[in-house]
Amino acid sequence: MCLLTPDAWAICSIDVAAPSGRPRRTPVGGKVIDGSFWLVAEHGLRSHYVRNIQASPRVRLRTGSHWQAGTAHLLPDEDPRALLKRLPWSNSLMVRLLGTDLLAIRIDLHEPKQLERPVPGSDR
Repeated sequence: MCLLTPDAWAICSIDVAAPSGRPRRTPVGGKVIDGSFWLVAEHGLRSHYVRNIQASPRVRLRTGSHWQAGTAHLLPDEDPRALLKRLPWSNSLMVRLLGTDLLAIRIDLHEPKQLERPVPGSDR
């Protein structure tokens, strides 16, 4: 589930491949900035979903009412506290208070693919 708010931030679910190969759905908070979804992982490399991103950076992010494919990038050189100032204050506050090893993450969203529509009367 993903809730978009008026200032274009989101509380979303991301699907990342777990070691089992099955998707693991994790709720995250962040914001779309310049076509990429930005978030801060409050426990850095100790978070299971971050370790799964390390193993396979292909993710799906639900923004609005649809899932969108993306590629996640862990950004250890990015200042997570500076990024939190650009993200929604309510989520950022909780990450600041509870976070032990902050890590910035950027998900580059892929263009949604156009679905082919079958031609009426065809057998596809």
